[in-house]
Amino acid sequence: MVDVKQILSQMTTEEKIGQLMQHNANMFIDSSAAVTGDNSNKLGLSQEVINTVGSVLNFCSSVEMRTIQDMHLKNDRNKIPMLFMMDVVHGFRTIFPIPLALGCSFDPNLAARCSEMAADEATAGGVQVTFTPMVDYVRDARWGRVMETCGEEPLLNGMMGAAQIRAFRGKSLSDKTSMATCVKHFAAYGGAEAGRDYNTVELSEHILREYYLPAYKACIDAGADMIMPAFNTLNGIPATVNFWLMKKVLKEEWGFSGIVISDFNAIGDLERHGITNDEKTAARLAFENGCDIEMVSNTYTHCLKELIEKGVFTEEQLDDAVLKVLNLKNNLGMFEDPYHGADIQENSERFLTPEHRATARKAAEECAVLLKNDGILPLSPQVEKIALIGPFADNHEIIGFWSCNGKNEESVTVSEGIHAAAPNTEITVTRGCGNLYDDCDRSGFDAAVKAAAAADVVILCLGEPQNYSGEGNSRADITLTGLQDELAAAVANANKNIVALTFSGRPLALTELEKNVRAILHMWFPGTEGGSAAANLLFGYANPCGKLSMTFPRAVGQCPIYYNHTNTGKPKFFPDDKHQPYASNYIDCPNSPLFPFGHGLSYSNFKYENLELSDDVLYNNSNIEVSVTVKNCSDTVGKETVMLYMRDLFASNSRPVQQLIAFEKAEFAADETKTFKFNITAPMLGFWNNENKFVAEDGVFQISTGCADRLILTKSFTLISNAE
Repeated sequence: MVDVKQILSQMTTEEKIGQLMQHNANMFIDSSAAVTGDNSNKLGLSQEVINTVGSVLNFCSSVEMRTIQDMHLKNDRNKIPMLFMMDVVHGFRTIFPIPLALGCSFDPNLAARCSEMAADEATAGGVQVTFTPMVDYVRDARWGRVMETCGEEPLLNGMMGAAQIRAFRGKSLSDKTSMATCVKHFAAYGGAEAGRDYNTVELSEHILREYYLPAYKACIDAGADMIMPAFNTLNGIPATVNFWLMKKVLKEEWGFSGIVISDFNAIGDLERHGITNDEKTAARLAFENGCDIEMVSNTYTHCLKELIEKGVFTEEQLDDAVLKVLNLKNNLGMFEDPYHGADIQENSERFLTPEHRATARKAAEECAVLLKNDGILPLSPQVEKIALIGPFADNHEIIGFWSCNGKNEESVTVSEGIHAAAPNTEITVTRGCGNLYDDCDRSGFDAAVKAAAAADVVILCLGEPQNYSGEGNSRADITLTGLQDELAAAVANANKNIVALTFSGRPLALTELEKNVRAILHMWFPGTEGGSAAANLLFGYANPCGKLSMTFPRAVGQCPIYYNHTNTGKPKFFPDDKHQPYASNYIDCPNSPLFPFGHGLSYSNFKYENLELSDDVLYNNSNIEVSVTVKNCSDTVGKETVMLYMRDLFASNSRPVQQLIAFEKAEFAADETKTFKFNITAPMLGFWNNENKFVAEDGVFQISTGCADRLILTKSFTLISNAE
């Protein structure tokens, strides 16, 4: 550790401002790394300014990192090392399931294990800070970045994000396999109108506090080192310069003292938002609202010194921001080891280890969700003939968007996985569709139908391209792309024994497919070991246990659709397949989703019994113990996530029809019975009222177990907060 205040005292104003600047690697070397936005800002900076830059993003390898760091230390008068940052979202070289899939595991420990391994690989690759986790609350499957979140439940999002932060940071940031974390995108990025990326967000403070803010707070409480404001406007003001959000909530109310870093060119984008028409105002607005590091745009470089000289800001304010950056570098041990343990060679022995691959496979198995099964699964490994059909049958592109340094060609395909799992089975592989995008090439249909007719079982591998989700990849139509639904119908005419394996970065409207298949196993984008995991699940070597962390609609017109909605004053009472006049429903579609939040089948059969409450009255400073008995009524070992839901029947605000307040996942042996116990306290029942105060109001509450649309057991109790 060094005395960073002494270093600060020796720095010029220009050098201090340099510490608050972040640029792409190709500012320093000829890098082939992908750039997530306009890089025109490369031009116009002097070498003297470039020598002061404090951090780098978008680089390819440890070799690039070490080269840039060596160049920098040679040219920097103060010998302050650079920080190297990257979006290590779901793995570095070994790619784990996308975060939305990981949410379906309902297992924070699994999320932590994946993050530990990602940190091990990423630090070897030269990364010290990850732009992870993303805990944006989501309700609209059209938005491409739903794949980076853990779904539509604030409790789950916060728990998974906090687990990731603790895992990335390790026991100490100075450990060579530990990384600093940056939680994003603050706030409400997932509430973009029409599900269109970067779009406007208009939300009441009540909704913000109730649903969107809790996960960020959980991550800050877990020790997040940095936070990144969102691209969007929030109630008319861009998040990056939103006084209420950045100063009142983040700094004053939550006491966050870490680094705030803008997103890519977000300060430069203020002009496009119509907030300002000049760089100086943009720099002033960002800095006065607490943004410490400016990513890529150069408003601080061009304007911050002048703003200090004119007395708009003081040198002390600048020092406060710079000290945060220097302290992080110090905590990471960068002054002693400016490479933070990065490997000398580009391909580390820490990449793609057998242990990492095994964990990736296990994670993909636990994240997959069995949406439908009429008994056809699991398949017998002795099945004689399988027709493996569809654009994902032999496709390496299953690792998903934001795969960091992962390589498609290193993933296990479904075909490779099934050949390994059923070596004695005759397997015919055909794409059927020309490609995932083509909506006119049916030349492969005949071969697919012929293969299906000759097979005992058809495994239909369908989905959306992996570049159809992620940043900038919103969709107005979330059905299967191209001719895939038509292919499924044609194959179904030849063979009814169809199992669908589906791949995506978002919930899809699978209504047409569901009509034509006996089972649907949704794999999401499962990562490097996706094909092996799919095969293990299909043949029963692994038992599906994933539960949906985000609702699957019947049609895109239902979006946004989510389980924890409030009721309307004119609810529908007719059966869901019938239209009810003068009620809140659709003429042409049921209100209910195709597959709800919490849904997920298993090869085991779990029976819930004996929901019991220790008391029927809850007082403000007491608790009620809830217990429920769950039995595995099968001879198959399996895992079950027991979910506890609450409903506040009457309150000053209309409350959700269901709200998840606790969950626990456990493994069951054949015929094993377990009793689960949860403690309920008054704060767990609270909400943000119309005065934007968090309260738990007296009244009657229901406690239920099951999933959002299939509550198995329910009991009631009364909250009395003011009893003596």
